[in-house]
Amino acid sequence: MLYIVLLLVLAALGLLVPALTSAQTHWAWLSVGASGAAAAVLVLDWWLRRRSGPRAAGAAVVDHQVSGGDHPAVSEGAGGETAKSPPDQALLEPAEEDVDAADALVVSELTDEVRVLDERPRYHLAECSWLAARPSLGLPIGEARRLGFTPCAVCRPDASLAARERAGRAEPGQPAEPA
Repeated sequence: MLYIVLLLVLAALGLLVPALTSAQTHWAWLSVGASGAAAAVLVLDWWLRRRSGPRAAGAAVVDHQVSGGDHPAVSEGAGGETAKSPPDQALLEPAEEDVDAADALVVSELTDEVRVLDERPRYHLAECSWLAARPSLGLPIGEARRLGFTPCAVCRPDASLAARERAGRAEPGQPAEPA
């Protein structure tokens, strides 16, 4: 929509030049009309964004394997402003898992899926209690790490996945892990 406004404003400026250099008033009226159309498009864009809420404000939405859960309901206060409640423990980011070097090395070779939340820095196991019913995306652990996500201290995905991998290696018929 903003590109349309930009084009209309440029058209209005382009029409203003012949209006000023000639004695014909229809150029001036066309310029005023283009300016009015630009204003109308701006008002329409504002109205559509306000009506559909913050999701339409241009935020990119990733549509990969979103798990269940709803966004928390937000009530509107007086004057149409969003009422904000004090931060509670469920909204705070969990700490980063303290990973030892051996676990980090084992995890770096895995392709297991972890869960991430948009705009949050941690990756989690699917059964993480902090993750609960929040909508999350599934990513391979290597990709999550490359994208800058760090492990959650609540579900400790690096330690859990490394322990699972070590247990899988120790099964009969599998070569034992070197000491």
